[in-house]
Amino acid sequence: MKNCLLCVFFALVLSACATSPLGRTQFMLMPEDQMAAMGAQAFVNMKQQMPIDQNPQTNQYVTCVARALVNEVGGQWEIVVFQDETPNAFALPGGKIGVHSGILRVARNQDQLAAVIAHEIAHVLSRHSNERASQQIAVQQGLNVIQAIANPTSQTGQLMMGALGLGAQYGVLMPYSRMQESEADLVGLELMAKAGFDPQQSIDLWINMEQAGGGQPAEFLSTHPSHATRTQDLKQHMPKALELYRSARAARKTPQCGR
Repeated sequence: MKNCLLCVFFALVLSACATSPLGRTQFMLMPEDQMAAMGAQAFVNMKQQMPIDQNPQTNQYVTCVARALVNEVGGQWEIVVFQDETPNAFALPGGKIGVHSGILRVARNQDQLAAVIAHEIAHVLSRHSNERASQQIAVQQGLNVIQAIANPTSQTGQLMMGALGLGAQYGVLMPYSRMQESEADLVGLELMAKAGFDPQQSIDLWINMEQAGGGQPAEFLSTHPSHATRTQDLKQHMPKALELYRSARAARKTPQCGR
């Protein structure tokens, strides 16, 4: 029985490999159509629970920026501006983009807003939601296998299972999240440049974010890279992004999204 459980678990792990837009090996268990359905339903719930910004000028501005970006990736995308003062935005599988009105205090021009939205679209393009869900499923199933084998009924056994759970979270789930955030930064950087937005404004955006936010937790215990790490990575990849930007401008991709 123990060997059967281990064989099933490891067969599942080995059969779920994919590749990210930057060439990183990914672990995927969920069908993409199921992820799209989940994203669409989550978006419906959000629209029911959160107030939608009715300002025509704000909606036109955000939609203009988002449309210029999604034109580069194709597909049907729904864009909604939520009336929420937190500086945030998100994108979901199934072509859903949500922008909090509060992000406009931090993203101070069309290029900085493009950096935010492109980052969120990059999460969808990289299938990070699927990857995160698959990691959590695999970790839980792995712990279940260990539990079935060890049968930890003693107090010591329960403590060991607790330690394994903590180790799984900080050793697998959270570092992957930091990796995904960094990947979305770089994929989003290229996307905004291809759409004709100035990629150098992505660095200014994170400077604004750092000034607007309070202290961050230590990067080791955070699901996001530090602002310093992000800006350093963006600067390293800026030469390629600037080439894409110049090509986009030569092709007359010149977004004019006025606030």
